[in-house]
Amino acid sequence: MPPTASSPLRTPAGLVGPLAALLAFALYSSHDALVKHLGASYSVFQILFFSALLSFPLAVIMLLRDPVPGTLLPRHPGWSLVRTLSMVTGWAGAFYAFSVLPMAQTYAMLFSTPLLITLLAIPVLGERVGWHRGLAVMVGLAGVLVVLRPGGTELSLGHAAALLAAFCSAMSSVVVRRIGRDERAAVLMLYPMVAAVLVMGALLPLVYVPVELADLGAMAVVAVLAFLAALLIIMAYRHAEASVVAPMQYSQMIWAVVFGWLFFTESPDGWTLAGAALIIASGLYILFREGRRNVSAHRPVLGTGGRVGTTTAPVNTGALNANGAATGTPRHPGPQND
Repeated sequence: MPPTASSPLRTPAGLVGPLAALLAFALYSSHDALVKHLGASYSVFQILFFSALLSFPLAVIMLLRDPVPGTLLPRHPGWSLVRTLSMVTGWAGAFYAFSVLPMAQTYAMLFSTPLLITLLAIPVLGERVGWHRGLAVMVGLAGVLVVLRPGGTELSLGHAAALLAAFCSAMSSVVVRRIGRDERAAVLMLYPMVAAVLVMGALLPLVYVPVELADLGAMAVVAVLAFLAALLIIMAYRHAEASVVAPMQYSQMIWAVVFGWLFFTESPDGWTLAGAALIIASGLYILFREGRRNVSAHRPVLGTGGRVGTTTAPVNTGALNANGAATGTPRHPGPQND
């Protein structure tokens, strides 16, 4: 059906949300390309340590914008610990995967995050998933197998790291849906960053090599890109529905192909593209189903920024949305027919 004259996307103001999201994911892809470049010379632990450390001044800027009064003590310490561990592990997994795998292949596996969110929402949020979304999850997981091609390609630690990053991102997103209404955004942001600095700092003596000034600058750029992308995602969610913003994450596959070809002599094969298509199609269908009334009580996938967290944006970006688009508040409770 063609958009009507009243459609918000027909107005310039209505384009702010999706355009901000597209720009944000372009910055995130640039961030990932830099991580891949640095990964050729430095351990993932060293890259994470410096990017987390250099993120603190930027994080302070975001914390100063938090108008919610209170302390930095979490109201849900157990869930906050689960989320912190998930975030730090997910960062390490994603950084390592980008360092050793083609960008398109890494993104294809990271795009399985919405599928895993749908599954984890069952035990964590009490979400009921019917056959529509259940079938979409199975199709998406089949797409992951197409990308991996067990028996047809040599699986590596990088593949395991990418899948671990997707799982950890899904877990942290679902936890935010559970506790985001009660916890301050400052708490959600600060604890994973501190943990990253402490854990990676403890591992640093085992892997440290002297950092050239240009590479230190590149690590600073990694932090700045993630910070700017996080701000753009927040802007996107404030100007558009989550069902419009969330699918923009898949534009990263285009950037993966472009950056891979320009800088890393990478070219995705047909299996990777076919598997990615299945994963993206299933993710889009899940987003479509969650966007309908009386289908999902919590909308766990729509309630996320759709992006594996980075050290300058460890909080689920929706938790910073002043409109409450990604808090733990259930949406449309009642009959669910998915």
